[in-house]
Amino acid sequence: MTRTLAVIALVLCLSMLAAAQQTQNLNSVEIRILPVQGNIYMLVGAGANITVQTGNDGVLVVDTQYAPLSEKILAAIRTLSKSPIRYVINTTFDDDHTGGNEPIRKAGSTIAGGNVAGDIKDAAEGAQIIAHDNVLQRLTKAPSGAWPTSTFLSDEKKLFFNGEGIEIIHQPAAHSDGDSIVFFRRSDVISAGDIFTTSSYPVIDVAAGGTIQGLIDGLNRLVDMIIPVYGQEGGTLVIPGHGRLSDLGDVINCREMTIIIRDRVQDMIKKGMTLEQVKAARPTRDYDPLYGSVPGWTTDMFVEAVYKTLKK
Repeated sequence: MTRTLAVIALVLCLSMLAAAQQTQNLNSVEIRILPVQGNIYMLVGAGANITVQTGNDGVLVVDTQYAPLSEKILAAIRTLSKSPIRYVINTTFDDDHTGGNEPIRKAGSTIAGGNVAGDIKDAAEGAQIIAHDNVLQRLTKAPSGAWPTSTFLSDEKKLFFNGEGIEIIHQPAAHSDGDSIVFFRRSDVISAGDIFTTSSYPVIDVAAGGTIQGLIDGLNRLVDMIIPVYGQEGGTLVIPGHGRLSDLGDVINCREMTIIIRDRVQDMIKKGMTLEQVKAARPTRDYDPLYGSVPGWTTDMFVEAVYKTLKK
């Protein structure tokens, strides 16, 4: 065997081992259900948080985690409602948000007459998958059954489902170029996707069009949308892409941290510091105990993403 073939074989073996380890790890995952308010529930497993809305019209699901968890996710949804899954909404394109699209779509059915606008590619089968068009463009390598079947290019798409208005709001150049915020107006719940997380530094996918300023713009929008009950718990609740159920204070804390780190890095860039010098200066040092210990998205990766998008 030549050295090149040996390297290829080693890479393939490592990839298969990583996939097997992920499947094994997912086998032990349990799906936990948290009632939020109104007819909204938060499902926690592995990957992104899932939002579920139930009612007389059926079930709506925001994000789908990983494909191997789909049976567990569907079982959890059935404990909340026996009605068909009518809609799946993707807040971004990442696998931990869209991996279960195909099996969860197949378990549902599109509402009769729902294709009046002619924008649903598969109205005869499965639930409708809604996402910004940039999500579809970035899922072209995924199985076609996982692709969004109804996309939008404007700033917003609106639905009326299960007795409440639902706004799907595109936030450009935040975590990526296809992020959406989903606002359940009567229940007063926001599904924020990866624009807002509580368990790590914000993930900025520079290769997919993400920027630090777009992320801050998204957090500002969330703050503007939230109406709190002052002096007590209550008001608008926010389901983050990852982490705990949140309220206005949590979003403000995340926003202020993100702005402070942006300003520190921007000041270092103005002083002519290189990326390595910025990393060595540790502009996140006072926040690292809270946000800096998550595998897969390190402090250095966050600082590098902030630096690169500010340099542009």
